[in-house]
Amino acid sequence: MSTPSSPLRQRITKVSYPYVAKLHAAPKLTLPGITLVLALAGVFAPVVVGVPALVLLALLLGWLAFLSWPAVTGGPKFLRIFSIVLILLFAVSRIANG
Repeated sequence: MSTPSSPLRQRITKVSYPYVAKLHAAPKLTLPGITLVLALAGVFAPVVVGVPALVLLALLLGWLAFLSWPAVTGGPKFLRIFSIVLILLFAVSRIANG
């Protein structure tokens, strides 16, 4: 039994479809590569580059988590939220430590 989705979820899913289709059609290592580049830039680049890279990474993971949320159960939901919060906390610590 499926639960009806909200108008916001339907709209975001519809707008996201072309981007998800492009990611699906891209080579399999494209998304992990983007994630790795953003994470490495966030950790090793100067703060001016690193913090925006971490924010972009959190936004990317948040977008993917939002799209996959209805299909995911308990534990993986927690891991998605935890990873996004951890990335944002690291970005804040990068700002604080200058």
